[in-house]
Amino acid sequence: MKTSPDQSRVLSRRQLLAAGATSLALPALARADSGIVSLAAAAAGKIVSPPEDKGILLSVKLGMISKKLNGEQLSLAQRLSLAGEAGLDGVDFDQAGGHTAEAARAAVQESGVFVHNAINHAHWGKRLTSKNQADRDTAHANIAHCIRLSHAAGGNGVLIVVGRGGDGPKEEIEERCRQGIKKLIPLAASLGQPILFENVWNQMFYDHGAPPEQSAERHVKFIDSFNSPWVGQYYDIGNHWKYGQPGEWIRAFAHRCVKLDIKGFSRANNKFTEIGEGDLPWADVRKGLGDIGFTGWATAEVGGGGLERLKKVREQMQRAFGL
Repeated sequence: MKTSPDQSRVLSRRQLLAAGATSLALPALARADSGIVSLAAAAAGKIVSPPEDKGILLSVKLGMISKKLNGEQLSLAQRLSLAGEAGLDGVDFDQAGGHTAEAARAAVQESGVFVHNAINHAHWGKRLTSKNQADRDTAHANIAHCIRLSHAAGGNGVLIVVGRGGDGPKEEIEERCRQGIKKLIPLAASLGQPILFENVWNQMFYDHGAPPEQSAERHVKFIDSFNSPWVGQYYDIGNHWKYGQPGEWIRAFAHRCVKLDIKGFSRANNKFTEIGEGDLPWADVRKGLGDIGFTGWATAEVGGGGLERLKKVREQMQRAFGL
């Protein structure tokens, strides 16, 4: 595989194993996930960038990348390097709550692999819609951490689940969430990190028990209520095939659709599938993306693994998007 200058530091599997075995013995190669910037990375101070000539850039969640290789624990930088070696354009840092901004930045510089986004999965438990002020305060702090981590790593966005419909009356929980996000917009704007809502099965902005062919109207209305360029949509194509036509949703989101999550889904079997399997209408997805002139990041959210699995996922995404 031909590599760009920014991928020149991507490690082979043999190098990964060797580095994993020797990292504790070499102070100059301090493990990136320890929060200590390696001397080599600090000295380099390089800017890591993704390819600049692609309409759709392909990514995986950090949580999809193996933490071990041949029984050896991999550092954060080595895990990012696996994504680069698999031919991916970058990584969505979906384990942001477990790492410091400094560690993420060091890992990006050491690996040469771009991180485009950050997520803290605690948003399911500590929600902006919660009745409990302490939970909302924690949710605010978690999102702020993701904003700072994505900025430090060089990324451009954070994904959040806005809350749960069961937290109270519709108007009340939407307003709680709206006020919480408004408080975060100045930080997001100052660091160039849009706050992006993922459409999930959280009983907000759609009818959970209703049949398919629902519209994205309520999602769009909520985004527009902020009247801010720093609030948008991280559209999960697989999540809402159960409820609506993806091409129609993409066209409804239009410029609000900043990033994409990718998985398959079967309406017939009511379950998630590999990318390209199931009955999700990918031709309609491609048409919708073309209609809105979409360019940006598409991130797989399926079962992960080592190098070969990551390559397979990348190939699945390429086929799904016709790349």
